[in-house]
Amino acid sequence: MPNNSIRNLRADGSSVWLLEAVGKNLSDTLTVIYPIPFSIGRKAGCSLQLQSKTVSSHHADLTIRDSILYVVDRQSTNGTYVNGNRVTGMIALKTDDILQFADVAFRIRCNDHATSSNTVAEDVCDQALALVQFDRMMEKRLVTPFFQPIVHVDGSATIGYEVLARSRMFGLETSAAMFGAAAKLNMEVELSQMLRWEGIREGLSLPKGSQIFVNTHPLELGRPDLLESMTNVRNMTPDTPITLEVHEAAITNPSQMFELRSALRDLQIQLAYDDFGAGQTRLSELGNAAPDVMKFDMGLIRDIDKGPVDRIKVLKSLVHVVRDLGVTALAEGIETEAEALVCKELGFQLAQGYYFGRPAPPNRFTEPRLSPI
Repeated sequence: MPNNSIRNLRADGSSVWLLEAVGKNLSDTLTVIYPIPFSIGRKAGCSLQLQSKTVSSHHADLTIRDSILYVVDRQSTNGTYVNGNRVTGMIALKTDDILQFADVAFRIRCNDHATSSNTVAEDVCDQALALVQFDRMMEKRLVTPFFQPIVHVDGSATIGYEVLARSRMFGLETSAAMFGAAAKLNMEVELSQMLRWEGIREGLSLPKGSQIFVNTHPLELGRPDLLESMTNVRNMTPDTPITLEVHEAAITNPSQMFELRSALRDLQIQLAYDDFGAGQTRLSELGNAAPDVMKFDMGLIRDIDKGPVDRIKVLKSLVHVVRDLGVTALAEGIETEAEALVCKELGFQLAQGYYFGRPAPPNRFTEPRLSPI
């Protein structure tokens, strides 16, 4: 669609509505809904011609009334769907709705500020590309788990690895990007379960005896499917040492954590509290549901070798309290030799960070020296 057509749409202050393709081909993902009415179908002459045998010759129409976008199904054989619900009659659409013509899916986009087709494409793609990819990633399980070494604080032995979510799909390369997209679709729990499963599965190629640390999402706590998920993982690999990490900020119910810890021990799975010091958990509560491992937040570790003295004293006292509870103290985010030396002096037993190893695929770790926690 030429730029002057977009400008004509803007002349009366109206919005520009777009269809963003959900699927494998991202080379031409945006279609401006113009002119109105906008027809969709397999036959030539439709505003949007879809080359799919499941799409009817004239499948559906889009129209705009009072700045609201509507879809009308034209008695298609395989149906038109909005967010999974089949359309009967005329249905209003809104931004981020999934509009599906038989098996061909689009996401609805609206841009109220663009002045050219280039601006429309840039603004919408920046915000929506990850969402376009997310459905396919989940369906095909297109994740590539990376592993970061966890070592004795003196670096003498590697005891295991933390699974870190990665993907080769554009816009979803990191864990933050994946969960950002998942949050828009209320699929954080499903994503977390899939990442754990794939992480454990890939981790089976690590050297025998490696402790595999897997993560949770805060929304999973208190839900029965968390333990169901871990039971399935344990059934997949009965002998692999596994530690389940729970973010410290999500620990708001000590009795709930006690029950979780007990259930995990029945499965011979250890429990770790992650990012300790970043949330509000009180040390007095830890005695009621002490984990096996306490991972101290990297914010407490960064530049610890540079003081001040009071900060070092506070951290040392926290480490001693944790160890007095029989919990293994792990320092996260160590990036320098100086930080590692101070953490050893403070009483940390385990360490993790770029200084000891960056995240990498499992085939990068072939001959670590293993030692039990």
